[in-house]
Amino acid sequence: MNDTLTLYDTEVTSRFMLGTSLYPSPAIMVDAIKRSACEIVTVSLRRESGSGREGQEFWEIIKNLNLKVLPNTAGCHTAKEAITTAMMAREVFGTPWIKLEVIGEADTLQPDVFGLVEAANELTNQGFQVFPYTTDDLVVAERLLEAGCEVLMPWGAPIGSGRGINNPFALRAMRAHFPDVPLVVDAGLGKPSHAAHAMELGYDAILLNTAVAKAGDPALMAEAFAEAIISGRKANLADPMEERDMAEPSTPVLGKAFLS
Repeated sequence: MNDTLTLYDTEVTSRFMLGTSLYPSPAIMVDAIKRSACEIVTVSLRRESGSGREGQEFWEIIKNLNLKVLPNTAGCHTAKEAITTAMMAREVFGTPWIKLEVIGEADTLQPDVFGLVEAANELTNQGFQVFPYTTDDLVVAERLLEAGCEVLMPWGAPIGSGRGINNPFALRAMRAHFPDVPLVVDAGLGKPSHAAHAMELGYDAILLNTAVAKAGDPALMAEAFAEAIISGRKANLADPMEERDMAEPSTPVLGKAFLS
């Protein structure tokens, strides 16, 4: 089945994007990435540049995987900070892609949607291809598209919570409202069934990190997520039946024997 996904001007076949933080060791991270069969990994500039030689060694590991890199602005709390981080990331990683995060609330790590739109406007004007981590708010989504974003990344639940999809109604509404925009569920998923659910709702891809990195066996969990994402995608394409309130027999009653 030819089922590719286009993100800006790049076509990929895997619908699984994987983060590179929190793994017990670089070797386990590499094993998990390979077992996930993902084509895109997210990388934090803070990790890359914050530890000197260790950061350089980490970047060499990522480069040797020959995958597409999506740098992020994780840890930024203002538009100005996120813009500066994105500029530095473009120089370090040599890509116009940026996963834009502007955190507005410390406990939930909920995006500051005002700062997010401000930063997205500036970065698209500077030639970036922005992947904004946002809420499931339709108005904010409209503003991000008006700012030049061609991909939206709504959260399923707060980052690292593993709660799954908190508001399936909102994600379903977003899918229906933006049928032609690539939508990636980012954050909050904890189990492969959560990813399958998102894909069954019609989402185009999944981005996650903690659920794999913090699993007892990260590589096996990465493989499980990959299979769930494929299954959810196939289920959506197969057009699932509508839910019903009442039972309906699967065996026809015509020709049924009646005993007197």
